[in-house]
Amino acid sequence: MLLLARTEFIQRVSDSVLNQLLDKLLERGVISDEEMQSARTKSTADKARDVIDSVRRKGSEASSFLIAALCQLDPCVSRELSLR
Repeated sequence: MLLLARTEFIQRVSDSVLNQLLDKLLERGVISDEEMQSARTKSTADKARDVIDSVRRKGSEASSFLIAALCQLDPCVSRELSLR
């Protein structure tokens, strides 16, 4: 599901939402501190690309958590991307 929404996610998600997603992913143990620090130094599009690709590689549980967090943080974008 994330693969289908990847391009739109990169184009639409805001930097503020990405930073909140990074915090949630770190708290949950989906990403490491190093992954979070690396992503935070990048442009918004590159940060979005890193987040979605890293989470997708970690499997369905990590992907489901990202989707749930995005739905909570930005319901508008999650609806536009058909993520539920």
